[in-house]
Amino acid sequence: MIKKAPRNKTITLTSTERMKFKKKLKVLKNQATLSDIVNSTINQSMDDASAFLPDKFIDLLFLDPPYNLTKKFNTDTFHATSHHEYAEWMDSWLSKLVRVLKPTASIYICGDWRSSRAIQEVAEKYFIVRNRITWEREKGRGAKANWKNASEDIWFCTMSEKFTFNLDAVKLKRKVIAPYTANGKPKDWKKSDAGNFRLTHPSNLWSDLTIPFWSMSENTEHPTQKPEKLLAKIILASTNKNDVVLDPFLGSGTTSVVAKKLERKYVGIEIDEKFASISEKRLKLSDDNPNIQGLVDGVFWERNSL
Repeated sequence: MIKKAPRNKTITLTSTERMKFKKKLKVLKNQATLSDIVNSTINQSMDDASAFLPDKFIDLLFLDPPYNLTKKFNTDTFHATSHHEYAEWMDSWLSKLVRVLKPTASIYICGDWRSSRAIQEVAEKYFIVRNRITWEREKGRGAKANWKNASEDIWFCTMSEKFTFNLDAVKLKRKVIAPYTANGKPKDWKKSDAGNFRLTHPSNLWSDLTIPFWSMSENTEHPTQKPEKLLAKIILASTNKNDVVLDPFLGSGTTSVVAKKLERKYVGIEIDEKFASISEKRLKLSDDNPNIQGLVDGVFWERNSL
């Protein structure tokens, strides 16, 4: 194993750890109950595992499938296709997941500008599409003859008109640049030793996230890892404590880890054994470090303002 730089906190596995955490992974071969799979990582293809999942047990479905790009994920490579083929591929597995959702469930589907049209088309077949969140990912290479691609989308959907949305849990604490007063007193903001701040309603434009990188304790080798703060926003908004969160494209485990930290139940499905094992290591590490960067005392802070 290559020795890491002192400040490099990237989570990796030794050969001993890989064997240890591999033993905790599950493979479904028969119809499962919630107690069989709750708070576990299933190391299996989503197509195979979904056939054995119980009906109507999920409160929140988070989907981060491969985007319509040619991308290598450890031992697997996803190849870009046409819009029509990508939409057909999405429909082939999304249609199988509808039955596991409670009538009050929420669904979040990640994508980029190439896959966005297909996501909306397929999602509208099964869900009520309520919004499209756009979030800034400050990483990315510039282009000489194009605009730098620095954003991704998350489609917010629900199964019905009855669903959870905890507004107060996801307000954003922002610095007040031009304080407004009424009768000499702060209006809609508060003074503090750290500066002037205002709690604002969450919008569908997220610019307060940091992509995991090598000096962050949540970072892994996964090429498309989502920030824990991003998942915390979604989980806090659309679930309550002890609700069940499903991520069938778990990757290196961010959804499960954040669900655990926020006292929700989780089920993760990941086809790659290495990333599934890293998920289990991160879940173990969360016992000693339940913090989520950017979420302090139940409040999301604007990036670089705390």
